[in-house]
Amino acid sequence: MSRSTLLLLQLLVAVVALAVWQFLTTVPVFGKVLLPPFFFSNPIDVGSQIVKWFSSGVIWKHLIITLWESILAFVIGSVAGVLVGFWFARQPRVAAVFDPYVKMINALPRVVLAPIFTLWLGLGIWSKVALGVTLVFFIVFFNVYQGVKEVSNTVLDNGRMLGMNERQLMRHVYWPSALSWMFSSLHTSVGFAVVGAVVGEYLGSAAGLGYLIQQAEGVFDVAGVFAGMFVLSAFVILIDMGVTLVERRLLVWRPVAAEGRG
Repeated sequence: MSRSTLLLLQLLVAVVALAVWQFLTTVPVFGKVLLPPFFFSNPIDVGSQIVKWFSSGVIWKHLIITLWESILAFVIGSVAGVLVGFWFARQPRVAAVFDPYVKMINALPRVVLAPIFTLWLGLGIWSKVALGVTLVFFIVFFNVYQGVKEVSNTVLDNGRMLGMNERQLMRHVYWPSALSWMFSSLHTSVGFAVVGAVVGEYLGSAAGLGYLIQQAEGVFDVAGVFAGMFVLSAFVILIDMGVTLVERRLLVWRPVAAEGRG
């Protein structure tokens, strides 16, 4: 399937979904509107709210704050996940010692951690960044750990027979093996970094997309809530596209990535 065809089909899905939503919230079926506009709003009102936010400039401040929180959470969580994942994979004894603690911390509900981070770090950006880091870190950590562990012993033995030292093995064997796993986790982590920032803003902040959504919800402005969700979704897609561009640059040796460039 060509890229243009794929994009056309993706847009078609969005258009059909919006059309069905508009129909069910505005056109009576058997004398009754199936989705009451008070609870579900409609695409036209949501679109009008988004245009109003951008045309008035109200949203830019909130968007920049959420972007900054998400980027910090994504970068810190990803770097920490890669480093710790490599370390644990290369040090089985260390991994065995910390294994139950890693699982225990990963099992903690992040919503429970949000108020604790707010108490520790205040209502500024760092409490939201910390929440995002806890979401991103474990996704990247487990994928990098598994990617390094999946390296074939035959490949390692061949490398050692060719005279590779540990540093060369890390660069030419372990790192390429972990890259595919790492980038698959980064695509997922983008969304979780934004989720961490927005949930933190929703629970306590004075700015950000989460704050906008919370304010709209407080006055039963369903169109505002959906508008915030749509802006948030577009926001995540743009960041994910950036990750995809970096992935294509670093994984040019991989057949799928190479074909995607053509």
